[in-house]
Amino acid sequence: MVMRHRPSGTDDGQEGLFSVDDLAARSGDAPAARRRAFRDSPEARRMLDVTEIHAEPAAAASHRGRQIIARFPEARVLETDSHWRIPRLHGNEGNAERWVRVKRQTLVLGERSSLTTRPNGRSADWIAPGLSNGCAMACAYCYVPRRKGYANPITVFTNVERVVHHLARHVAAQGAKPEPNQCDPQAWVYDIGENGDCSVDDLICDNTADLIDAFRRWPTAKASFATKFVNPDLLELDPRGRTRIRFSLMPHADSRTLDIRTSPVERRIAAAADFLDAGYEVHFNLSPVVVRPGWEQDWADLLRQLDDVLPRRVKDQARAEIIMLTHNERLHEVNLDWHPRAEELLWRPGLQQPKRSQNGDLNVRYRNTVKSASLATLRGLIDARAPWLDVRYAF
Repeated sequence: MVMRHRPSGTDDGQEGLFSVDDLAARSGDAPAARRRAFRDSPEARRMLDVTEIHAEPAAAASHRGRQIIARFPEARVLETDSHWRIPRLHGNEGNAERWVRVKRQTLVLGERSSLTTRPNGRSADWIAPGLSNGCAMACAYCYVPRRKGYANPITVFTNVERVVHHLARHVAAQGAKPEPNQCDPQAWVYDIGENGDCSVDDLICDNTADLIDAFRRWPTAKASFATKFVNPDLLELDPRGRTRIRFSLMPHADSRTLDIRTSPVERRIAAAADFLDAGYEVHFNLSPVVVRPGWEQDWADLLRQLDDVLPRRVKDQARAEIIMLTHNERLHEVNLDWHPRAEELLWRPGLQQPKRSQNGDLNVRYRNTVKSASLATLRGLIDARAPWLDVRYAF
C-alpha cells in the first residue's frame, strides 16, 4: 500500500544577499498552464512509451509522482523500496539485449535523499542535485550506466520543492560572484542535469520547467544543462537569460553510430537561434571527440556548417566546451551485447590508457600524447573554420 509522505526538512545554511524564502517561493509570474504540444506529439511518444513504472511509496504519493503516474495511465505501477535497487533492472545482464526497449518503456520514481551542491569549475561553478538520473536516449559512450548495471532508464526525483529550496539557500549563501571566471563573467553557474538530459525529462513532467522558473528569479545565479534532444516545449518557459542550454555536437558520421535516439545534429544546430530568441543563453559542447581515421576532416566540415548556418546573434554569445572521449571497460562489455559496431570507434586500446576519474571510477582515456595532439588539431580547426567560437575549456 502506498503511503503519503511529508517531505523532510530543508538543510540549514547561511543566508546571504537575498531572502531564502523569497528565492524559494514559487514565481508569481510563472505561466498557470504551460503549452505542451510537443510533449503529446508522436515524436515524444516514440521516445517514451512507458508501460512500467517502478516507484518508491513516498514518490508515488507525492504531488509530482501522482502527476507522472496520471500521465501514463496504461503503465503498470510497481512498488520498490529503493530506486537504486530494483532486481529486474539493476545487475540483470539480460537487460543488455533490451537496452533501448528498457529506456523507452520503463520509468523509475524516487525521492532524492542526498542534497549536495558540489564545486565543479569546468562546465559550471557548481553541480546541483539533479532531478533525474538516467536517460531515454542511448548514447553508446554515456557514463551513467556504468553505475547502474545493465539498464539505464530515467529515474525521476519527485521532491522538486525540497531541491529548489536547497538551491535557494545555496545561492543566497554565495552572494554576488566576486570576479569573472571561465564559467561565467557575472553569475554563479549551476549544472542542473549532470546525470540526465533535462530536455527529455520535460517530456515526463515539469521538473525542468520548475528549475528554469526558479533560476529566472535568482539574479546572481544561472542554470546550465547539456542536451542532445530538441524539445520545442522549452521555448515557452521564458528563462530571461538565466538558463544556459548547451547543445552537444559531433560529426554526423559519428553521431549516426553513437548518438542513438537523439535529435539529428542538423536539428540541434538549427534550433540554436530559436532558443536564443526564447531567452536562453546558447553554448555548444563539442563532445565527445572520438579519434578515428578521418576525424579531422569530419570536424572541419561540422565547424564549417556551424559557421554557415548560425546567425550572427548566436555566434556573438556562443562559447564551446571540448570534451575528449572517456570510456570504461564495463560499458564496453555492455555495448558488445547490444551495439558492437559502436565499440569499433570507442574501444581503441592502442590509443588509450587507464585513468581514475574524480568519482573513483577506473576509466580509459586517450593517451596523453594523443589527447594533447588531438586538442591542438581541433583548436586549430576552430581558429580556421569558426574563429568566433571561443573555447571555455577543453578536457
